[in-house]
Amino acid sequence: MLKSKLMNLLVTGAYLVSLSAFAAEVKLSGALTSGGLIIAEFDDAVAVQLNDEDLMLTETKQAVFGFGRDQQGKQRLSWHDSNGQQHEYVFTIAPRDYVIDRVDGVPQQTVTPDPEQQARARREAELVWQARDAAVTQLTEFLTPIIMPAKGRISGVYGSQRIFNGTPRNPHYGLDIAAPKGSPVIAPWSGRVILAEPDLFYSGGTLIVDHGHGVTSTFIHLDKIHVAVGDFITQGQRIADIGATGRVTGPHLDWRINWRHLRLDPALVVEHFSAAATNPVPPQAH
Repeated sequence: MLKSKLMNLLVTGAYLVSLSAFAAEVKLSGALTSGGLIIAEFDDAVAVQLNDEDLMLTETKQAVFGFGRDQQGKQRLSWHDSNGQQHEYVFTIAPRDYVIDRVDGVPQQTVTPDPEQQARARREAELVWQARDAAVTQLTEFLTPIIMPAKGRISGVYGSQRIFNGTPRNPHYGLDIAAPKGSPVIAPWSGRVILAEPDLFYSGGTLIVDHGHGVTSTFIHLDKIHVAVGDFITQGQRIADIGATGRVTGPHLDWRINWRHLRLDPALVVEHFSAAATNPVPPQAH
């Protein structure tokens, strides 16, 4: 099963915990660990904050948020109900251990780019940042059970530290799916295309889709992109082809999920929010 395959491929030490927590009429679902996506469901809430940061609410009183690779420790969710009462729930995000991944044979000019290439990479990073800034919309496609965007061998996992040609680089923030060039990439959720670039320096063909409330999917190293900025795509639709563009050693899809600018673990999202997701376990004590 997909669930067991993903669990076997996750790094040693990862905490794979589903949560169903009830505290003054709130229910949380997701993985309470670094890289996890969480959906909070309230019986009655008109304003919600996570660690004093405002969250959006759906019409069904749900809020979504997530935690980055190295976030851990106590977190505070607070909200006001329609009667003006304030509530609070404190929970803990567990840390994870990550693996080291050595990759040799990468063209040296992409490992140590020249000043002109560095300037290009900075401009492109700003383009991606601006696209995600604009992705805090009222869409609620992230509430639909997620599906995998491609078929193939899992060749890289979230959080691993990559060493290119002996030089330590930034951690990897995606789930790599190795497959032949031209293999289909399908939409894991429905959403609206907010970035479609055929040739970015690091990521090559790059596509970003907005799923609502700050949740986005990113697909990189693409050979071809079949959609354009502004298109609304449906779950399961073919949106791109797997390629080997940008800084890669072979064809694969690097799939990433963000909440706002925080990079989350796609494998955990599939584990906890697919149709085959595990049943939640009892809440934390607090």
